[in-house]
Parts: sequence; C-alpha cells; structure tokens
Amino acid sequence: MKPFLLPLLALLLATPALAELRTETIEYRDGETTLRGHLAWDDSLPSPRPGIIVVHEWWGLNDYARSRAEQLAGMGYVAFAVDMYGEDKVTSHGSQAKEWMQQITANADAWRARALLGLEILRNRDEVDAEKLAAIGYCFGGATVMQMAYAGADLDGVVSFHGSLPPAQEADLVRIQARVLVEHGAADGFVPAERIAQFQAALEQAGADWQMNVYGGAKHSFTNPGADSAGIDGLAYSATADRRSWQSMQRFFSELFGDQ
Repeated sequence: MKPFLLPLLALLLATPALAELRTETIEYRDGETTLRGHLAWDDSLPSPRPGIIVVHEWWGLNDYARSRAEQLAGMGYVAFAVDMYGEDKVTSHGSQAKEWMQQITANADAWRARALLGLEILRNRDEVDAEKLAAIGYCFGGATVMQMAYAGADLDGVVSFHGSLPPAQEADLVRIQARVLVEHGAADGFVPAERIAQFQAALEQAGADWQMNVYGGAKHSFTNPGADSAGIDGLAYSATADRRSWQSMQRFFSELFGDQ
C-alpha cells in the first residue's frame, strides 16, 4: 500500500458511517380497517425532535405523499404520512378517488378520529418531541389537517396545500389551538370564492392565528409534479408555486419550532 494512502485509510476507519434516511411502514387500525402509514426520519440526528403529520391527496397514500414525508425527514423532522383510506387503497382514477374521499368526509367525527389516530402514532415515537407537532396536507389532506385543527388537536400548526378549505362549524370555533397556514392557487376552480370567504370569516370569528398565501395562476394540485398527467381539467403543476409554498412552510415551521 502506498504510504500516502495510510493516513486516508485511518481517517476513513475512524469516521462513523453516515446514517441514511430511515423509513418504516407502521400498521395500525381504525375499527375493522387496517391502516398502513409511512414513517421517515434521519437517525443520525439527536432525539427527540419535532414531528410532522403528512396527509395524502384523494388518490390515497401514494409515492408522492411518502416522498413529502421523506423530504421533511431530510430537513430534520420525524414525518408520518398517514393512511386515511386503509387496506392499501391507492388509485390514479379520479372517479374512484372521489368515491373513497366522500366515504371519509361524509362523517366529520369519524374523519377527524381517523386522522387523530395517526397523530397519536407519531406522538408516541421515541424520536419525537411530543410538545412540537404539526400537520400538513394536500387537497383532501389539506381539508383533513383543518379538521384536525377544528377538533382541537394538540398541534402547534397545520398547513393546507391546495385544500378544499372547509369552514369551521360553530362548535369548532372554541377548539382551534393550532396556527394555520394556507397555501392556495388563485386559479383553483375547485374552491368557490364563497367558501373561501366563509373559511376566513370562521377563523376570524374563532380568533385563530392564521395566514393565507395565494399564488397567481396556480391551479388545484399545484405542488404535485404528476398533476397534469391525471387528465382532469383544473389540475396542473406549478414549479414556482410549489417552490414558494414549500419555502413558506419552512418559515412557518421555523417560527413554530425554531431552527432545526
């Protein structure tokens, strides 16, 4: 062996192997329904640290939702992409996705309860600081994290990306604890202006800490690079709105938790 290689070899042997991103499929149940969530974290970082719930679009817990959890793990969070449909239900067909979504949203109490099951899974992980929790969601998932806030979930904040913005009901107004960040496309034809006004008015009435960013020209599902391939009018990816909304979320988390 060449002499100049010896110090390099000694250095490599003395340096711990870099930890890779860890992922785990977590199976849990809601009554008779089996749910399988996707947990992601970096085990090279000290614990405990903030935990983030990720709620999928109406397509189900697919690779896109899992990739967002892994992005968050790469930023130093422990992220859990929850399963809102169960039984490995994932589709690329809008009619099927709509049917599954409507089955969940038909009963607001059951909808909230299923989302909160995922929050308890995350809260109880050893890697997670149970006092530092947030939730993000996309489309149907955006509506879901708002329902978690309306249920009074012990969350520091929620972020809705191109969500349907369901207004809080009268009984919800006194329960909202989480700060709210909404990332919305100005060209989102799936959310009527009247609903946006009702959504904002209810948060004002509740005295909630909320903010809303509106991205000009952005349509529904603007964060998902696969949106255009869905073949549904009104869905389109916007790289600019995607980037800016993710940066906005990062600033929000920095405010909630401090720098990671």
